[in-house]
Amino acid sequence: MTALVPIPLAGDNLPGLIDRAATMLASAKTAAEVLEAREAAGLAYDTAKRAARLGRAKAAHDDLVAAAHRAQAHALEIEAAAKRRLADEYDAAQARGEVAGHGRSKVEPSNVTTASDLGLRRDQIHDARLIRDAETADPGLVRRALDEKLQRGEEPTRSAVRRAAEDRLQRSLDRLQRVQDSVRQIEATKPAPLTPEQQAIQIAVFGTQEDRAIHERLVEIVERIDEQPSPSEAVRRIPPASRHAVETAPMRRAAAWLTDFTTLYEQEVQNGTDATE
Repeated sequence: MTALVPIPLAGDNLPGLIDRAATMLASAKTAAEVLEAREAAGLAYDTAKRAARLGRAKAAHDDLVAAAHRAQAHALEIEAAAKRRLADEYDAAQARGEVAGHGRSKVEPSNVTTASDLGLRRDQIHDARLIRDAETADPGLVRRALDEKLQRGEEPTRSAVRRAAEDRLQRSLDRLQRVQDSVRQIEATKPAPLTPEQQAIQIAVFGTQEDRAIHERLVEIVERIDEQPSPSEAVRRIPPASRHAVETAPMRRAAAWLTDFTTLYEQEVQNGTDATE
């Protein structure tokens, strides 16, 4: 027998199955419809997987096997998207109190739907959340994992997608652990808070924040003046259109203030008052 064994699927071919799954997911409005889309994508994946294996068993042309692998990857991408939607729908329903945990608790009202009522197992919910969280942390992760398999001529599988998701989340956990370790180390080496007496000494030596700001403004004034040309050149370079806006009175007050400051400061220093004391 030289032809692939036909798979009886109500006349649907493989591209049709994939298109149907994609359409179902795109139009899904409820969790039940998302579940149906996931099942349709899983069916397309299983069909493509069987076609690829039959092709290899019959030594089919590499292009035929590669085409089946691409169909598998497409089906897995749709299935992963459905799982992400399912995880979001399930978590939102739990937050609203419409869905309980796996199994029914004795203290829960009988009208609360459980995962079992929806036909979902705990491992399926975990898998959906795993794919959702990994894709959220690293958008495009699923597609890249599938493309890497295809580029190496390998079969894209659910386990490959799951491993990629697990590895990505593990890297996130490792990075979080490193950050937490760093924070703990900083907290452990952080000096003890100053006592009131130490704070008083610190202010006496270094001043308050406003005290230090006064010095910083003085430094800035001097730096700005140093950037100016000589007074005679500055006078020549004031454009005629701007001369009406030049007010000399504030400048004279500023000059007088600086003169008074320098005189008083030099007297303080000469009398022995110094910040280092």
